[in-house]
Amino acid sequence: MEQLVYFDYAATTPVRPEAREALLRALDGFGNPSSRYGFGREAALGVKADRETVAAALGCAPGEVTFTSCGTEGDNWAIRRGAERNRRRGKHIVTTTIEHAAVLETCKDLEREGYEVTYLQPDKAGRITAEQVAAALRPDTALVSMMLVNNETGVVLPVADCVRAVKAFDPAILFHCDAVQGFLKVETPLARLGADLVAVSGHKIGAPKGIGALYVKKGVGLRPLLTGGGQEDGLRSGTEATAQIAAFAAAVQAVSGDKTRLERTAGIKAYTLERLKEAIPELKVISQGDAPHICAVTLPGYKSEVVVRVLGDRGICVSSGSACHRGKPSHVFAAMNLPKPWLDGALRLSFSPDTTRAEADGLAAALKDAADTLFTTLS
Repeated sequence: MEQLVYFDYAATTPVRPEAREALLRALDGFGNPSSRYGFGREAALGVKADRETVAAALGCAPGEVTFTSCGTEGDNWAIRRGAERNRRRGKHIVTTTIEHAAVLETCKDLEREGYEVTYLQPDKAGRITAEQVAAALRPDTALVSMMLVNNETGVVLPVADCVRAVKAFDPAILFHCDAVQGFLKVETPLARLGADLVAVSGHKIGAPKGIGALYVKKGVGLRPLLTGGGQEDGLRSGTEATAQIAAFAAAVQAVSGDKTRLERTAGIKAYTLERLKEAIPELKVISQGDAPHICAVTLPGYKSEVVVRVLGDRGICVSSGSACHRGKPSHVFAAMNLPKPWLDGALRLSFSPDTTRAEADGLAAALKDAADTLFTTLS
């Protein structure tokens, strides 16, 4: 593969060397963790140790961690089973219009099954307040779902404050948090936010795709996602993905051990924004992002999909929003009521601790050239 200049770490991250090595070791030790002979027991011990590693990073007990295939699976499971668990309370759900599709599409599906969903609107900065959440609660509210870090703006939502507001209204209401973009990208261990259910994903932190985890607070009894052989404490049957789990734990350990990662990421993001503003006066910042690794900018009047393609032809990777949009307009930017020229030209930039100033300079030069040579739209 040709050398890439990569500014799309919110979409996915390269597999870390530590994760790759752990994956290969686990593939060599191919025992089924449910088997009773020697290398089956070794595999089970490996999964146990890996669960402890992930739990430590989440700030919870190992028994509160269930491995999943991805963040989408965790979100679906938490919302569907959480709403089901509280069905005797009622069939009302509160969420926001800026959630990931894994949450929004699940809520829409539940609406078709008779649930009522309140969708909270952000302000022009992409923020939601605890007061909004509190005002939306009703006696029949079963579940609240709110992401921690918005995957397109980098805004950190006040999950801990919202949890307190929800539990003050009624402790029985379940609170789910999609923390896929927040896991090891914010200082607070996720379990300490107070949410009942928290979904995370491995490929956002250097693990391979196909592995994630759902934190289920002790005492919150969810029905199993999959029934069968009783793996994952009976909650998600099926032979454990031992190699992916091992790689996930190795990535967690490596990232957790990098104590300056957040500071370095925030620094290169700030540098990049300054270079872009210097090089391209017409560029506007939609969101600087509270999280260190994501921000959003726009070239008003340009078409972001054209800009993304032009930069991609030069080996520079940026996006016009979530990878899950597949080129469709961003519902997040639309929910912020941005002017149409801003919506048309919106770009998401996302960073790693190892993004360099030379890469940022290259992005600024390439984006300036694109702005100078492309025709704007009439929108």
